[in-house]
Amino acid sequence: VAATLQECLELQLLEVEMLLSMFPKKGEINLDGDAVPSVQRYLRDSDGALPPQLQYSVAVDIGEAKVKVELQVLLPHMYPHVAPQLFARSDALHRQQQLQLNTGLASHISSLASGELCVYEAVQWVKENSLPYLENSKISSENASKEVRVQETLHRMWIYSHHIYRQELRKKIFDCAKKLNLTGFCLTGKPGVICVEGLRENCEEFWRVIRYPNWKHISCKHVENIETEGSIDNLRLFHAFEDLQFQAHGDYGLRNDYHMDLGQFLEFLKQHQSGHIFQILFGVEGKLPDK
Repeated sequence: VAATLQECLELQLLEVEMLLSMFPKKGEINLDGDAVPSVQRYLRDSDGALPPQLQYSVAVDIGEAKVKVELQVLLPHMYPHVAPQLFARSDALHRQQQLQLNTGLASHISSLASGELCVYEAVQWVKENSLPYLENSKISSENASKEVRVQETLHRMWIYSHHIYRQELRKKIFDCAKKLNLTGFCLTGKPGVICVEGLRENCEEFWRVIRYPNWKHISCKHVENIETEGSIDNLRLFHAFEDLQFQAHGDYGLRNDYHMDLGQFLEFLKQHQSGHIFQILFGVEGKLPDK
């Protein structure tokens, strides 16, 4: 099996190299700086831990208007013998059109011979087949603007993790929240808590992005949906995406092993009309010390 795994990873690197030569412009391929070196290190010394799964995105210009559709790629270690996870997204597409586009893409990829590299094939398919979805999206948004105001829903997710310390993970959380126009906070330390609020598809996309490729000790503990005739912005409890760090307890001699002051956290939740969430996150009722 080791040989097969090595062969798969070598093929993945070859494919990335080919894509980088075909899409040389800055911003066309978005690839984490350490992704390829960590696979190369593993190939040199396969006794070490498995490298993270390769994850990158390819931005494709569609039509004369040069609308961008981004193909997000996550490769299981045994790809191409196992199908890749592919997801096409664009700010110019409504959720329904995005769903239809991805259904078409999945159906095309599953029709290809198994065991073959197929990311370039997927990029080509997105390039050649996205236009009708974008045009439908434009028509439906023009129709929607003529209609009566539709109900909007604010989606709020409460996410719990055993701990959040790593700098690159925190960067990923903040970048992703900003990109998707989500407000809320990230409580760093042990335990780690994230709250995001905004449009449902943006919250779900955030959850999908931060969980992969291999964050094990994380769960979405609670979801709130609130409908409104007006703008969802009026329902937000947070006005930005905040970096929460409270005074920590614990032995600073142990690297990273410190617990957050949950009393301060409870106080913060109460200030944002969310005191009831404390029990959902930690399984105990929060009590503030008598002042």
